[in-house]
Amino acid sequence: MNDGKAALVVRGGWDGHHPVEATDLFIPHLRERGYAIRVEESPKVYADAEYMAGVDLIVQCMTMSTIEAAEIAGLRAAVAAGTGLAGWHGGIADSYRATSDYLHLIGGQFACHPGKDPRERTGEQSDNYVPYRINMLPAAAEHPITRGIGDFDLVTEQYWVLADQYIDVLATTTQQVRDWDPWHRPVVSPAIWTRRWGRGRIFVATPGHSLDVLQQPQVTTIIQRGVLWASR
Repeated sequence: MNDGKAALVVRGGWDGHHPVEATDLFIPHLRERGYAIRVEESPKVYADAEYMAGVDLIVQCMTMSTIEAAEIAGLRAAVAAGTGLAGWHGGIADSYRATSDYLHLIGGQFACHPGKDPRERTGEQSDNYVPYRINMLPAAAEHPITRGIGDFDLVTEQYWVLADQYIDVLATTTQQVRDWDPWHRPVVSPAIWTRRWGRGRIFVATPGHSLDVLQQPQVTTIIQRGVLWASR
């Protein structure tokens, strides 16, 4: 149990990632471990320094959207002081695209999710669902987030991520070269990573586009462990 712990859930942005339903999958996991939960529908709360000083964990599911200068400054300060920050897919890796200070904090940013053969596309979200593998790195074998989890396969959006060298990568995924693609060699992207920021910890998993993906056993376990690992 984590009696006395406080978790802040910040959710919203693009509705296609089901921010309410997706975070509701993991809120009970935190409550069962003694966390008091506060839910906000915008990043405005990040600017409240007094409140943020008492937050042990932020679970963010805010795809795209925007963030004000005082809000990103408050978020960065809270994480540096020890507040954990965790999330999945576009809710953390595709948030606040226009704010470089946020991209610097997270260390990896969604670039695209290459889709199906153009001849197979119908204009639905499923145009971007492709079969791919999450490859666990040696570092994952003994890490508390990924221990006991081997490589696994998904059929969903495969994130091509632009990242820096200060992330600690636990798993990758490889964008293959198909006949219709303009790139000329396979591209490896981080799929699960952590990052230390001051006294804080950051956890990111790129799978999680839809509820069925979040409910796949490996993805569920990784996120459940990841949010706890990130927490103060």
